[in-house]
Amino acid sequence: MRNNIDGHFLLIGLMAYPIRHSLSPQMQNTIYSKLNIPYVYLAFEVDQQKLPDAVKGIRALGLRGSAVSMPNKQLVCQYLDKLTPAVEMSGACNTISNDNGVLTGYNTDGIGYMRMLKEAGVDIIDKKITILGAGGAATAIVVQAALDGVKEIAIFNQKDECYPKIEAVAKKLNEKTNCKVHVHELADKDQLRKEIANSTVLCNATGVGMKPMEGQSLITDPTLLRADLVVTDCIYSPRKTKLLEMAEQQGCKTLNGIGMMLWQGAAQIKIWTGEDSPIEYVKEQMGFND
Repeated sequence: MRNNIDGHFLLIGLMAYPIRHSLSPQMQNTIYSKLNIPYVYLAFEVDQQKLPDAVKGIRALGLRGSAVSMPNKQLVCQYLDKLTPAVEMSGACNTISNDNGVLTGYNTDGIGYMRMLKEAGVDIIDKKITILGAGGAATAIVVQAALDGVKEIAIFNQKDECYPKIEAVAKKLNEKTNCKVHVHELADKDQLRKEIANSTVLCNATGVGMKPMEGQSLITDPTLLRADLVVTDCIYSPRKTKLLEMAEQQGCKTLNGIGMMLWQGAAQIKIWTGEDSPIEYVKEQMGFND
């Protein structure tokens, strides 16, 4: 616990709803304390109705910036002054930087996910990944994976309001990158089996598996998961979702969302402070090496 907070400290927020379960405040404040950076990171429960006023508050209160999570990642883009190319392409922002009143939107989710794979020794470049979901996190992963050199991406989602949005993102990526991106209905189980069979990595980028859907999985047939498939879940609470339990039983290498959370946070801190984060120190302090 820091005991030297004074009037020179700056505030960084996290705007989402719900948000009290987040490990990001502990992670970020651990790093600021270790590096002796005069920032404090706090979580604020902000839903889409409160979001416009909350963004105004970043300027009014002089926050250094804010992280953004569900359900605000896509909506927040319209309230910012500048967007990075990755945000423009994905339509999703998870990081706001306040530079003298100019708010710039970034997205570090995809960066964090790809770094997580790299740190785990998983080579996905020039290979194929199947992604479940089409929300903010999924879209960010799809865009970053395509930009980084993944050869092919198969996206599965239900026919909801996110479906035409991810189709538009796929169209952009097919036109502007060398990655082949396809979108399929989640209900098409035969196509799902076919795409997973040709993939190196399967990623769940939905909320299925965490509260209030804890104990559930979009993959219900374990035979879809072969032993040499890497199965990842963007969820980190619980640490082992139903999908990851099933994958372990099939002999798959599994990764939960802790690595993604840590590395996307490190990328945020680089934006806000210019400093590199001591990730191994954070893992030790937060018990992630247990």
